Amino acid sequence: MLLEINGLTKYFGGLAAVRDFDMHLDDGELLGLIGPNGAGKTTIFNLITSIYKPTKGKIIFDGNDITSKKPHEIARLGIGRTFQLNPLFSDFTVLQNVSTSFHLHPKSSLPDIYFNTAKYRRNEAYILEQSQEILKMVGLDKVENELAKNLPHGYQKMLGIARALAVKPRLLILDEPIAGMNPSEIDFTLDAIKKMQQQKITILLVEHNMKILDLCERVVVIDFGQKIAEGLPKDVRENKEVIRAYFGGERVT
Repeated sequence: MLLEINGLTKYFGGLAAVRDFDMHLDDGELLGLIGPNGAGKTTIFNLITSIYKPTKGKIIFDGNDITSKKPHEIARLGIGRTFQLNPLFSDFTVLQNVSTSFHLHPKSSLPDIYFNTAKYRRNEAYILEQSQEILKMVGLDKVENELAKNLPHGYQKMLGIARALAVKPRLLILDEPIAGMNPSEIDFTLDAIKKMQQQKITILLVEHNMKILDLCERVVVIDFGQKIAEGLPKDVRENKEVIRAYFGGERVT
């Protein structure tokens, strides 16, 4: 078990955004955390990555209690994340955006950089090679020299995922990766996530769009900050509580 959440609760004033939430994620698994808009998904996301501190409950990552860790400590432990609004370097190329994201794993000292040592050159060659591999995996290798600001919306979101992969996360949390995309962009993104899944990258996929169900090995559904269902995608589709939360009683197809 790579991630374990027990009794997670978060109050904002008198409002319980998340209440007594439990979840686990195994190493190499792709788990979907879904629910309608306003269900509490992003709050859970921000609790795991320590943007928010829980009112109560525990978050265990790789056997370590990370409940009170700071966001940069969470990142160094191996939890990578994306954002709904991508904080890209708009005037950098696609390749440069990914290369700069290797900063959590520096291998060159300041003197190495200043004197352009062999160690520094090897490190730069390694970063270039790894960046190009990531871009190939997510389908952006053909636009590596384009400026980030010139990319269509779907490609910009995928570049955000590529940057998160550059920190070599043990767990990658994707925050609504297909939000606001047109059908062709959705297909492009889902294909890229499938490739990451084939590489055995552990992924927590936070979404409200049920198109992601077929990607997931297991799904957790929340509504009003509480878990209402958990299981295989086919079982979740037929769950009466899930149908009610999404469609007010209509069947999920």
